[in-house]
Amino acid sequence: MPTLLHIDSSAVADGSVSREVTAAYRAAWQAEHPEGTVIYRDLATDPIPHLDAHGISAGFAPAEAHSAEQAAAFVLREELMAELETADAVLIGAPMYNFTIPSTLKAWLDQVILMGRTAGETPSAKGTPVTVVASRGGSYAPGAPREPFEFVTTYLEKVLAGGLGLEVDFIVPEFTLAPAVPALADFIPNAAESKARALEQAAHRAKELAARVAV
Repeated sequence: MPTLLHIDSSAVADGSVSREVTAAYRAAWQAEHPEGTVIYRDLATDPIPHLDAHGISAGFAPAEAHSAEQAAAFVLREELMAELETADAVLIGAPMYNFTIPSTLKAWLDQVILMGRTAGETPSAKGTPVTVVASRGGSYAPGAPREPFEFVTTYLEKVLAGGLGLEVDFIVPEFTLAPAVPALADFIPNAAESKARALEQAAHRAKELAARVAV
């Protein structure tokens, strides 16, 4: 059955634009594949532990040589990598925090990236489509004053496409803080327009990718 790996990383439960857009994508996907499987990880409510020395060394040693600490650490890495490898599509909510991705999402990436398996010359999930909802409070679009500070799409493009060999597509709702920040009040119409466009793009992308998957 078709499998969607859905990851949210916004620390905000209510009012999160990235969560609203990923939910729209997921709903459209499930409408096309109601019998399918959704693997869901909410990194805010159930954070992934940071990769430690045992997890790092375990990735480069045969299982039979693992210490008890290495074996315990690698159980999680194995689980997370397997989820990525078995997914037909991946959906990631990645709001901008201080110009880059949430630390919880970075922790997930560190656990999942393993040279010689998910990364390297023949990445194990190569070609899997991944849609990233990269929301941000203001605008970091080309030509915007803060364009040079955009380290969400620039970083994830390198990691997901260049490192893991995934097919990456970005949906970018901007000015998400306009309704709450007085200094951005003039951009409330821009925020509404950007959000509406993102929701439409999410539904369209989900249907497009769902159609690729053979039942």
